[in-house]
Amino acid sequence: MKKTLYIFSNGQLHRKDNTIFFESEEGDRKFIPVEDTSELMVFGEVDLNKRFLEFCTQKEIIIHYYNHYGYYTGTFYPREHYNSGYMILRQAEHYLKPESRLHIARQFVTGAERNIRQVLKYYANRSKDVGEQLSEIERLAEKISSSADISVLMAIEGNIRDQYYRAFDAIHGQEDFIFDGRSRRPPKNEINTLISFGNTIMYSTVLSEIYRTHLDPRIGYLHTTNFRRFTLNLDVAEIFKPIIVDRVIFSVIGKKMISKKDFKKEGGGLILKEQGRRVFVEELENRLKTTINHREIGSPVSYRRLLRLELYKLEKHLMGEKDYEPFVTQW
Repeated sequence: MKKTLYIFSNGQLHRKDNTIFFESEEGDRKFIPVEDTSELMVFGEVDLNKRFLEFCTQKEIIIHYYNHYGYYTGTFYPREHYNSGYMILRQAEHYLKPESRLHIARQFVTGAERNIRQVLKYYANRSKDVGEQLSEIERLAEKISSSADISVLMAIEGNIRDQYYRAFDAIHGQEDFIFDGRSRRPPKNEINTLISFGNTIMYSTVLSEIYRTHLDPRIGYLHTTNFRRFTLNLDVAEIFKPIIVDRVIFSVIGKKMISKKDFKKEGGGLILKEQGRRVFVEELENRLKTTINHREIGSPVSYRRLLRLELYKLEKHLMGEKDYEPFVTQW
């Protein structure tokens, strides 16, 4: 399995013959094993040149860029040699037919809602007081199948997440990390900062997996396709955020791996310092490497591999081979 490399420091990325390396501002060099690297996540101020990008294209290495605040800013996507004209037509066809689009969008929301419920049940079984939120989410979930359009579906999904977020304090149990509702750009407290940081990495991770399939990331179903951004990765990430990103958040807080000193006020909100980011991404990578027993395959599968399998299921649905059903965790 190829690896993801995170770059937090400032410096330069270079190509030297058939290798690449990162040189920090202090002159330290770290060579990057190109055959074992699938993507670079660049958080620092990093310079590179056309020769470096040409080599990344040759080796199919994707580069995701984030700004000083940890927000996603863009991706260097190597030439799209896996793209299939047939698959793009199938994606567009399902998007343009309202009922076909709504059906897929409902599946994404259903997958997200069921995984949220599984997370809450997991903690309820560990004596966490989340019963009220769980009951309300179950009530809201009944409306998904009868939702008449995408805007209604998005509203239901938003209400489900609002209820879910109300359970966070009971789950992590740390008084230093009280969560008083979702806030974005800038996040107003530590939990919001961790959610935003984790989600943006999740979106990029799914985007990298889409690159390895015949799907086009620009055509999503729950999130409206437009001229400005990728949307399919946002759709698929909804299913996995509760069982990957949120579990990491509960872990780094509950085990006190990240504390309030790992945050600083900036830009009207809070950002995670470099050391906190390093701790978070290490735990996130560990989560992505974790394997579970897959009922259909009959063998252990990593969470990262599950992302790819989810995309393959969507391809089969678009080709009319098998109806798409989202992954739902069993624990």
